[in-house]
Amino acid sequence: MGTICPLLCRFCPLFPTPLFWIFVVHTSKLDDMNNTKKTDEFMVKLEHPLKAEMEAVRSIIVNANSKIEEDIKWGGPSFFYKEDLATFNPRIKNYVALIFHKGELLNVKSDFLESATKGKVYAKFYSMEQVIAHKDLIEKMVNSWIKFMDSE
Repeated sequence: MGTICPLLCRFCPLFPTPLFWIFVVHTSKLDDMNNTKKTDEFMVKLEHPLKAEMEAVRSIIVNANSKIEEDIKWGGPSFFYKEDLATFNPRIKNYVALIFHKGELLNVKSDFLESATKGKVYAKFYSMEQVIAHKDLIEKMVNSWIKFMDSE
């Protein structure tokens, strides 16, 4: 059973802990919720021919590991854990461009991923079929990042 959350001023079934812990949890979780809300608002306003594909990739990333957070950075939705993991470039309109900032450090090999300068790795999605086909690869990139960052 949950308790009354003093920060959200409503019943909070997600954090059934003493009030002290609710304050601690919500202090950190509130920023996550605000960043997700900011990303949601960005996506609602975004005009992109492959918006559904971008939303699908976003969903795969944030659901791949609960440690992943999101925000708007460099003009697009960005994902991070301890450091920046990946960012969409929504200015590119003929495909969904996802840039893994330090992707080469993860040693995930795939013909789908393209190496770029400064250790970056690009994933380019031209269709929903590609998003579906590479779901496991995206999840592997996310979880490899978590493992890499936790080993640092």
